[in-house]
Amino acid sequence: MENQMFCYQCQEAAGCKGCTVTGVCGKKPDVAAVQDLLVYASKGLSAVTTALRGEGREIPKEVNHLVTFNLFTTITNANFDKESLEARVRATLDAKAKLLGELSDRGGLPEAALWDGSGDWAEKARQVGVLSTENEDIRSLRELITYGLKGLSAYTKHANALLRDDADVDAFIQRALAATLDDSLSADDLVALTLETGKYGVAGMALLDKAHTAAYGDPEITRVNIGVGKNPGILVSGHDLRDLEMLLEQTQGTGVDVYTHSEMLPAHCYPAFKKYPNFIGNYGNAWWRQKEEFESIRGPILMTTNCIVPPLDSYKGRLYTTGAAGYPGCPHIPGGIGERKDFSALIEHAKRCAPPEQIETGEITGGFAHAQVLALAGKVVDAVRSGAIRKFVVMAGCDGRATSREYYTEFARALPDDTVILTAGCAKYRYNKLALGDIGGIPRVLDAGQCNDSYSLAVVALKLKEVFGLDDINDLPIVYNIAWYEQKAVIVLLALLSLGIRNIHLGPTLPAFLSPNVAKVLVEHFGIAGVGTVEDDMKLFFGESVC
Repeated sequence: MENQMFCYQCQEAAGCKGCTVTGVCGKKPDVAAVQDLLVYASKGLSAVTTALRGEGREIPKEVNHLVTFNLFTTITNANFDKESLEARVRATLDAKAKLLGELSDRGGLPEAALWDGSGDWAEKARQVGVLSTENEDIRSLRELITYGLKGLSAYTKHANALLRDDADVDAFIQRALAATLDDSLSADDLVALTLETGKYGVAGMALLDKAHTAAYGDPEITRVNIGVGKNPGILVSGHDLRDLEMLLEQTQGTGVDVYTHSEMLPAHCYPAFKKYPNFIGNYGNAWWRQKEEFESIRGPILMTTNCIVPPLDSYKGRLYTTGAAGYPGCPHIPGGIGERKDFSALIEHAKRCAPPEQIETGEITGGFAHAQVLALAGKVVDAVRSGAIRKFVVMAGCDGRATSREYYTEFARALPDDTVILTAGCAKYRYNKLALGDIGGIPRVLDAGQCNDSYSLAVVALKLKEVFGLDDINDLPIVYNIAWYEQKAVIVLLALLSLGIRNIHLGPTLPAFLSPNVAKVLVEHFGIAGVGTVEDDMKLFFGESVC
């Protein structure tokens, strides 16, 4: 039977091959088709902007923002709303038509740059989707680059929300997108472009890090409450700190409390957010647990970015979206870059709701971004030199529903007492409540923050390399055992590779979009590997004596 859709951009791709009937994420074939068209239209627009730059023309920020927002919208679990996606396709075609009129030479432009939106969109989507590239290896590399660019676009969009831009990063995103349409590029050319994507991934993460710390201060060690208060509450999920800031400002004096969920947990560690008395704590766990946790919060939920699980009818009327997020039937709060969003409807809704149901009590500790860890550098270095810390284990990345992800909880439990976990992203929920203790006052779980904050892990590694006087970053006592789920994890992986880091273990499965030959290149040149059993991996990383 002919595929109704084809998508394999996330770790949950059906059978580790691809979703062909409906997405495991809940994405329907008609939504998948429009997302394919949106990526295609964005590639066409990028071909035009790249040609214009070649003629010495400057591209407006609004166009750069349009491209990155489009890519962010197509990230796994971000937007399920077909109408809003179609509107973005039309906006992209309109922007492209205007820029085409400014281009002196249209020679050599790909078909995507000339498509005007005419014809049957469903048929067009079938013609330009993932499988339209017949060569398996070229397809694999094109998709690897595209997914990396989606992750990079997520980072740059968050920085844009705080009025930070990097013109070089924007130009690269568009140049690389356009290159995925170029049939003259060989596999070797695309491998080189993949590594270049990682290089710009580092730049994009640095841009976001600077945007966050300039706006909110450097994260600091913070004990975060995981209980509840007595007032009605709003739960904020996703990643966008600017949205959280606006909501906190508008809830002052209303009698409504605000809680973070999943990847928003690290917001509590920024000094600027500590001034809000109604910023109560973190509620719940990783994104995939939201069906029960969104039920028990009892109040409205604001989804600021990706990580939406199709909602149950019982709380769908309490789910609001904003930014790149969208779900049909759920209210969407509008507002562009630099605009003040109006959350009054959300706040009034909360006032009509009961206070949250308490699902746990206690505190968890975070705030170990690079500035805070480097402030402890002397203590950390002394612990390494004395043998108190034998190894660091980078367990950053994403969590997910698969039962195989229990591996990461058991792996953390089995780690020797002289090891420290460096983490960022929602993967931490597999082990951040295990009470693993400390080593001489250094917590054994150092949480740098969101997946957006994985930059901190690279900064820490580079600083340790310098302190220990090493020529090769791979000589550090660091093991990389990373969980992945969606496209932001892809750009983190490419960024680490661009920094020269080797022997990264990736799980719980290797990406479905890696063809056997591309996977072989990653294994042979970069030491990429999967995960085994906890017992086998303990022996691999720490020796036969570890049980």
